[in-house]
Amino acid sequence: MRFKLILTSVKAEITDKVVDAVKKEGATGATIIPARGTGIKEAKTFFGLTLEAQTDIIMLLAEEHVAEKLLTVIKTAGEFGKPGTGIAFMLPVEHVVGLESQMEKFKQKARDSYL
Repeated sequence: MRFKLILTSVKAEITDKVVDAVKKEGATGATIIPARGTGIKEAKTFFGLTLEAQTDIIMLLAEEHVAEKLLTVIKTAGEFGKPGTGIAFMLPVEHVVGLESQMEKFKQKARDSYL
């Protein structure tokens, strides 16, 4: 079984919306990491203090055959067509350990998707 790692950077207020959307499409879970970032525009300052919006990194391990679909779901739920809303990308995963308890579920979903 082959997997892809999907990393998504979104504003904290839409993290739940994105995670709920991918879970509805069959993702078995996600890891959310609080972060901060910088973009093209400079952060706003107030009395010399930089105000940065909280960002979350959503880390999702997906079976290769559903990864593209989940990336599309993330784009839609995160409203990535609007500027400054987020970014998501996929990376190939070479080896995975720790999923033994879920492997039968993955195999069954793979069989179902081919029928």
